[in-house]
Amino acid sequence: MLQTGVHSSEIYIVDDDAMVRESLSIAFSQAGYQVRTFCEGTSVIAAARVRIPACIVMDIYLPGTSGLDILKQLDAANYQAPIFVVSARRDISIAVEAIKNGACDFIEKQTDVASIVTRVGKTIATWASRQQKDATVEIRWRHFPGRHLLSRREIEVLAQIMGGASNKESATTLGISCRTIETHRQHIMKKLGAKNAVDLVHIVLGTDSRRSQDASPRAARDQIMRV
Repeated sequence: MLQTGVHSSEIYIVDDDAMVRESLSIAFSQAGYQVRTFCEGTSVIAAARVRIPACIVMDIYLPGTSGLDILKQLDAANYQAPIFVVSARRDISIAVEAIKNGACDFIEKQTDVASIVTRVGKTIATWASRQQKDATVEIRWRHFPGRHLLSRREIEVLAQIMGGASNKESATTLGISCRTIETHRQHIMKKLGAKNAVDLVHIVLGTDSRRSQDASPRAARDQIMRV
């Protein structure tokens, strides 16, 4: 049975490379986290369904059950904790696929361990803050075409867009990279059939874009800020 609530100091690390597991485990432990390691996907899926950690950090390329399989089986887009995907390969297509399937962010293994710990820590902090004060409530309660197609993370990014935040500002607020924000924006635009940011606002607000074609960029910006 799934335990309710998130265990705020526990991190699951999933990697088939023992040296990577040990390195990350030591670094996160020194940062004050409780660490549980896994060498394959099946066991972490079982554990994550019973006990929700503060975060999951996993290799995308695992023997047997892959990282993508884990994302799908845990319904990562709606999971109660962020899931980071790491890889030694600089494969943009797999990064996009991981984010599309609910990964919080994508980290290259070339990134130094201290930076990974800092990055994950910031995300855990912002994630907990959003759990206490959900900034996306207005968007979640709005009814607009295609809303049902959006994941929870995409709803959060959409809320940032509607608030007029830049990609950099959104990344800071949500604790993820600018590249991940841009990927989410592209998915949102595609799912909602929006041609640009202004068109996206009209779709969410339920206004007629044809009546606003002559609106100035500043007016469009003001409309976004009023949401």
